[in-house]
Amino acid sequence: MHLKIDPKLKTHFSGLKVLSLLIKGVKVERRCPELERFAERIVDEMKGRYKLDVLKDVLTFRAWDFFWQVDIDPTKSRPAAEALIRRVLAGKPLPRINSLVDTYNLASIKTEIALAAFDVDRLRGDLYMRFATEGEEFVGIGMQKPTRLKGGEVVISDEERIVALYPHRGSDYSKVTEETTKVLLLMCGVPGIDEASLLEASHVALEYVTMFCGGNVESGGQLV
Repeated sequence: MHLKIDPKLKTHFSGLKVLSLLIKGVKVERRCPELERFAERIVDEMKGRYKLDVLKDVLTFRAWDFFWQVDIDPTKSRPAAEALIRRVLAGKPLPRINSLVDTYNLASIKTEIALAAFDVDRLRGDLYMRFATEGEEFVGIGMQKPTRLKGGEVVISDEERIVALYPHRGSDYSKVTEETTKVLLLMCGVPGIDEASLLEASHVALEYVTMFCGGNVESGGQLV
C-alpha cells in the first residue's frame, strides 16, 4: 500500500510531507493496564516539560498555522498533539479509545507530531492526498451522517471514498477497532516540520505500538 500526494497539492503547499508506517499482526484491546501505567509516566513527563500559557509558542505547533490556509481555525481545531498536551496540562484525562489508538496518541504527545491511523483491511487500493471537489461527502469518526465538502479541503482518499480530512479527522469507516490486525500509521507533516521530526515520530510510534499491541513492520519509512 502506498500514499501519493497530488502534485498540485505539493506545489500549493511547498514543504508538505507525510511519513507512513504499515504494521501487521497487531492485537487491539479495549483496555491495557500496563499501557495505562505507562501513560501516567508520559503525562507526568509532559507536565514537567510544558507550561500551558506558552504552549502556543512551541515551534512545532506554530507550524500548524497551516490550518488557516485550509480554512480551519487552529484555535478551535488544534493539531492533535497540542490538543492532547493541553488536556494533560489542564488536568483532564487523556481520551481512552482502545490500546492502539491510545498508544499512538502517547507517541503524538511525546514527539509533538500529529498521527493518523487506518485499518488497512478497510481500505481499497492505494491512498491519495488531494484537494476535495465540491459536493464530495465525508463521514468522520463519531459522525452520524455525512458532511458535504465545499471543495478545496485537503483530503486523503482510497479508491472508493474519502478516509480523512487532513490532518485532523479520520473516517469512521476506516478507524482502528478491536478487530484491526493491520494498521497504517501516518506521521502528518506540514510546511515547517522537517523530515527528521517525522522520522523520530515514526520510531517512537513503532516502539510504543509494538510494545503494547505487538505486530511487526511490513513496510516503513515511506516519505512522500
